[in-house]
Amino acid sequence: MNNRIDQRFAGLRAQGRKGLVAYITAGDPDLDATKRLAAAFERAGVDVLELGVPFSDPLADGVVNQLAAERALKSGTTLRGILDAVRALRAGGCQIPVVLFTYFNPVHRYGVEKFVRAAEAAGVDGMLALDLPPEETTAWEKQFESSTLRLIYLVAPTTPDARIAEIAKRAGGFIYYVSREGVTGMQQSLAGNIAAMTAKIHRHTRAPIAVGFGISTPEQARAVAAHAEAVVVGSAIVDRIARLGGSADMVGQVAGFAKSLVDAVRG
Repeated sequence: MNNRIDQRFAGLRAQGRKGLVAYITAGDPDLDATKRLAAAFERAGVDVLELGVPFSDPLADGVVNQLAAERALKSGTTLRGILDAVRALRAGGCQIPVVLFTYFNPVHRYGVEKFVRAAEAAGVDGMLALDLPPEETTAWEKQFESSTLRLIYLVAPTTPDARIAEIAKRAGGFIYYVSREGVTGMQQSLAGNIAAMTAKIHRHTRAPIAVGFGISTPEQARAVAAHAEAVVVGSAIVDRIARLGGSADMVGQVAGFAKSLVDAVRG
């Protein structure tokens, strides 16, 4: 079935270039800002937008994204509201591929089958459940089989070969390689094993690999792009949103930073 993520990565491959995946927390500082940022990212050339679903116990996130989730929850952001925001983006002509980056609890509470139907109807393209390991996703995957949504899985530096092979067989859209152990957050230097780990994952699959966690600057993004199909930048973007808040030029400045990352990855 047609899917914007698949189409985007096929286009990148055909053009011989690498992609940028930008992460923001949906509803930070509010959902109107999220919609304006999404449209600005599309104009800046961002290839995939990851929308973090705010959750009260974000165990995989560092302080920057934890505070973003707190701000989003205080602004009244809900999973239903995020789906409405994506639907509004699609109605306005925005075609950037959208992945929901979430913990499983909000989806479980919404109802998995109901969520899959609602997300597809809204125009979501993919789903990554941070705290749902592949061993526990059989029933979850069945809900997605008849939809256009792609299930995206994580691979970590500590993931053994046999598990990488199993994840590679089940992953859709792209594989997200978490480049360092621990939680999300900006880092001064890159992990040293990115080249070796992406090569190992590539031996098991032709699916695109997107590398994230700790990538904070255009220079770092350019270096990582040499080893993967895409680079994920989150905390460095979210930090700018936090510092600029509701200021009139927040969207323009954050989109300008995203454009510098796009240019670095393409270069």
